[in-house]
Amino acid sequence: MPCPQAREVVVLMDATYWGCHFGVIIMKDALQGRVLWHKFLIKKETIADYREGILWLERRGFIIRGIVSDGQKGLRVAFPQYKFQLCQFHRVKLIRNKLTSRPKLPASQELLRLALLLCHTDKESFIGALDEWHARWADFLSERATGSDGKSHYVHKSTRSAYLSLRRNMPWLWTWYDHPELQLPKTNNALESLNSD
Repeated sequence: MPCPQAREVVVLMDATYWGCHFGVIIMKDALQGRVLWHKFLIKKETIADYREGILWLERRGFIIRGIVSDGQKGLRVAFPQYKFQLCQFHRVKLIRNKLTSRPKLPASQELLRLALLLCHTDKESFIGALDEWHARWADFLSERATGSDGKSHYVHKSTRSAYLSLRRNMPWLWTWYDHPELQLPKTNNALESLNSD
């Protein structure tokens, strides 16, 4: 791979796979649309693989404005020196997986409709709507029952998990909004289209 010229970049990062264990990690610049670094994998991706790519860029003089990623566990923590944007599109997909595309419970239906707005609204509107949803359904989310093991468990685990996923990750869903000067995209869809090709 020819070495790109060092400059300021916004790093979109993700891995894609063909089969169970063969894939590639790609880091692409969101500002100029050029691939910066890639690595073929014969195993599942690790945080060390992503560190390798970022270190490669740093050593070549790239100035990293920020990182956009789908949010693999531990990835944000691995790069505390950079602004981090969680891909909103991937977060919506995760919420849909937790709730299903046709949830039966009214609380889950409302939460899914709200999650689908994530990529199409502003921070204040989304957080306000999520707060209103939580105020309406707080008792529902707190419902517990005793299981066959004799222990108390939350009744509506999927809905609770989907809500908490949004709430806990809220600071990194809006980095693009809080720091417009960095020109971070809110999704890594530009990388997804490359992966699908």
